[in-house]
Amino acid sequence: MTTAPSPERPDVPSPAEILQRLIRYDTTNPPGNETDCVMHIRDLLRSFGIASRVVAKTANRANLVARFKGRGAAPPLMLYGHADVVTTAHQAWTHPPFEGKQVDGYVWGRGALDMKGGISMMLSALLDAVSRGVQPAGDILLVIVSDEEAGGSMGAGFLVERYPELFEGVRYALGEFGGHTTYIGSQRFYPIQIAEKQLCWMKATVRGPGGHGSRPMRDGAMARLGRMLTAIDRRRLPVHVTPVARQMVNTMAAALPGLRGAVLRHLCNPRLTDLLLKVMGENGKTLEPLFHNTVNATIVAGGEKINVVPSEIQVDLDGRLLPGFGPEDVIAELRQILGSTIDLAVTRYEPGISAPDMHLFGFLADVIRRIDPGGVPVPLLMPAFTDARYFARIGIQTYGFTPMKLPRDFKFFETIHGADERIPVAALEFGARAMREAIVHYAG
Repeated sequence: MTTAPSPERPDVPSPAEILQRLIRYDTTNPPGNETDCVMHIRDLLRSFGIASRVVAKTANRANLVARFKGRGAAPPLMLYGHADVVTTAHQAWTHPPFEGKQVDGYVWGRGALDMKGGISMMLSALLDAVSRGVQPAGDILLVIVSDEEAGGSMGAGFLVERYPELFEGVRYALGEFGGHTTYIGSQRFYPIQIAEKQLCWMKATVRGPGGHGSRPMRDGAMARLGRMLTAIDRRRLPVHVTPVARQMVNTMAAALPGLRGAVLRHLCNPRLTDLLLKVMGENGKTLEPLFHNTVNATIVAGGEKINVVPSEIQVDLDGRLLPGFGPEDVIAELRQILGSTIDLAVTRYEPGISAPDMHLFGFLADVIRRIDPGGVPVPLLMPAFTDARYFARIGIQTYGFTPMKLPRDFKFFETIHGADERIPVAALEFGARAMREAIVHYAG
C-alpha cells in the first residue's frame, strides 16, 4: 500500500531516540513479527511527508520501500537495513534486551548494532535532509526488510523476486556491515564492505558400526565424529588471496609504519599468511576468514535411545566461501582433512559477486575523511553474508556503510548477537552524520 504524505512535520528525533523506539519492538527471528516495527517506521516517514509502500509475503513479515525525490541528475541511491534480530534466549543481560535503555552513554538492546542502529542512522539522516529542504542529485530509497537473520526469503529475496520494479534505475546501495572503526596500533581504520563471502551450507554423514550400549564400541560413528570435529577445529583450509583481501591489506599496510606495516604486507604471501595471522593476536583472528574458506559444525543429530549405539550421525556444516569459489572447491578442501569416508552434501548454496563495482568507494571514503580526518577508509571483504546477494541479482552493488567511531576497547564482533548488545550514542550520531553527508553530496 502507498501512504499519503502529511503536511505537518515534527522535530527530527535523534538517532538514539529512533533506535530506542525500534528496539522496543521484539522482532526476534524466528518468528520475526516485523510488521509493527515496519509500520512504526512508515508512520514516522509519513509525518515528514515521505510516502512509502509496504508489501509482505505473510501479514506479520512486512517490508517497506520509501522514496525521497531527488533532482533527477543521478541514479537513485538505496539505503537498506533489516528489522529482524536474533534470539536473546539463554543469555544474561545487564539491561532487558527489548527496553532500549540509554545508560552510561550507550543504547542497550537487541539490534543496537545489528542492525536497528544502522536503520536509525539512515532514518535520522533522511528526516534531517527533508527538514532542511535538501534535494539530492538522485532519488533516495529507504528499504526496510524482514527475515535477514534467517536467510531473507521473506524480505530481500521476496522483494527482488516479486517487486523488482521498485528498484528500477538503482545501481548502488548502502547497507550492512562496514564503516565501524578497527584499530591496529594507534591507527583507526574504517573498513567499507565491497564484497562478502558466500553461503554454502552442507551436511556431513558419519557412519560406523552400531549395536547394544552394553558392549564397548571401538571406532564407531561417535568416535569418527569426534575425529572429524577435531580435524575441523585444528586444521585450517588452504590459504587464498583474493583481489579484495589484497587491496584491503595493502591499503592498511600503507598507513602503518615499521613492523606492523611490514607484517601486513607479507600477509598476502600464502606461505606466510597463517603464521602471521597467528602472531597478530586479535587482529589476526579478525583477518583470518578473509584468507580461507571456512567451515563450522553447528548442529549434530544422532542416536535415539541411550542403550543403542548409533550407526549414523549427521552434522550440519556452516560453510562460508570466498568470492570466486564454489561448493565443489570447499568439498575438495574438506576431503583433504577429513578423508573420503564421510559423506558431504551441499544443502544450500547462494553465489555472490566475485568482482565488485568500486565506482562509489572513493565517494564514501571521502565522507569518512571529512568527519574523521585521522581515519583511513579501506575496502572490506565481509566474512559473513548479507542481503546484498539478493540485490546483486538485479544489478545493485551494495557497500557496507553504517559508520561508527567506536572506543578502542569496544569488542564489536563479540557484542553483535551476544548478551548486552549496545552501541555508543556518540557512534550513532557519527553514523547519522556520515549518512547525511552521503545523501547531501551524492552525485551518482
